[in-house]
Amino acid sequence: MRISDIQRCEVRPGRLVEWTFSPATVAAATALPPDPRPPAYIQESHIRTARAVREDGLFVPTWLGTAFDLPGRADLDALEEALRGWTLRHETLRSGFRWVGDDMHRFTLDANDVTLHREVVGDFADAEVLTRYLQDRFDVAADALDWPNLIYAAVVRDDSTSVYMAFDHTNVDAYSLQLTSNEIHGLYTSGVTGRPVTGTPVGSYVDFCRHERANADGIDDTHAIVARWREFIARCDGRLPEFPVDLGLQPGGALPAQKLMCEPLVDADTAAAFEAHCRPYGGSLVGILAATSLIVHELGGQPVYRTVVPFHTRLKSEWSDSVGWYVGGAPIEVPAARDFDGALATVRAELRANRSLARIPLARVLRLLGADFRPTSPDMYSIVSYVDARLTPGSAGWSEQKTYGLIRVSYGDQVCAWVSRLHEGLWFACRYPDTEAAYKNVRRYAEKLRDLIASVPASDHMRAAQPELL
Repeated sequence: MRISDIQRCEVRPGRLVEWTFSPATVAAATALPPDPRPPAYIQESHIRTARAVREDGLFVPTWLGTAFDLPGRADLDALEEALRGWTLRHETLRSGFRWVGDDMHRFTLDANDVTLHREVVGDFADAEVLTRYLQDRFDVAADALDWPNLIYAAVVRDDSTSVYMAFDHTNVDAYSLQLTSNEIHGLYTSGVTGRPVTGTPVGSYVDFCRHERANADGIDDTHAIVARWREFIARCDGRLPEFPVDLGLQPGGALPAQKLMCEPLVDADTAAAFEAHCRPYGGSLVGILAATSLIVHELGGQPVYRTVVPFHTRLKSEWSDSVGWYVGGAPIEVPAARDFDGALATVRAELRANRSLARIPLARVLRLLGADFRPTSPDMYSIVSYVDARLTPGSAGWSEQKTYGLIRVSYGDQVCAWVSRLHEGLWFACRYPDTEAAYKNVRRYAEKLRDLIASVPASDHMRAAQPELL
């Protein structure tokens, strides 16, 4: 799906309806005993960082969401039942945390205690006014430091109904959002037509958290993974890596506001040709990282491109369709290469050597290293992510259904870029500090990335056309 923000996801006027957990559900949660299953390290790190930023006096919304259309004027009873059924399918959505001293304790509602409260907010004739309302509403309703921290909404019109769903990041990752629209469509269609839903149960992210944390707590500071991170961070001058170009930031300055850049990168044919060139080295992920290493060396002059590559941690089939935050990170180091193929070979070798490091949460590693990096910034490091979303169920209909993955752009001092392979081609989205230097360099990065991707297939064609020298 196209990654965007609420301002650029085709919000249109209509009657706004909202669903939140009912007062009875919230009351039931307050009386729950602790759930012994702990938070994932990534959940705990996210919430602690949000608390530190809030205590410094800055409200930094970090919710994620999705937007998509249903045909015609939706049957709100059927849609409500679809939303509730989907919520019950994914246990993390009815699980939260409360503080006991400085410790986070989980609580989890029984499915029978979960009901939704529907409210008709009113009619909005102006798309801009509606957009502002939705963003402000989601900021409050999907707050990392509150619970419940999710909200569902629909904008109803005669010709179509737009569904919006927003969640604190502790509940979802980007792939969770990709799965959501197809599941809701299926449940809604079942409710309208009376045909049963076909599908299999999914594993619980809450169970995954217990499993992953037990595994992570089984290592100590002598483990090889910890040693590798220690060496990597030392070569980053004792920090986690930033995007190695001038962002116009002052050391120790206030957390800057951010902007979002999102746009098509190349069409489907060019994306396919790029993938074909990169396939012997591991595919387009390797290609995007290799291209980035060449471009940032040109823009920033650093002799080595160091970054943390995000990887999913859905290592068992039971979690493949589960909603949750299944993401780890692996460090790579790419010295400046003479050409693109040289960079491809280096990135492939780095990923092969280091991908397994993503199985141990970085927050656990940092704790073992005795370090707590960037506790007052929502992003610990900059990323460049690549995802091929074409095999996601329902992806062929995303364009027609106006399906978007939503990110909240607020404050942050890092560059986070996402390249998505869609049926239409490659889509680029990037969150960056709102400075003149950052805009200029991110703009140059995007343009050079587009040019390099397009030039690789062209160079392949030219080589194929050359006669062989005997």
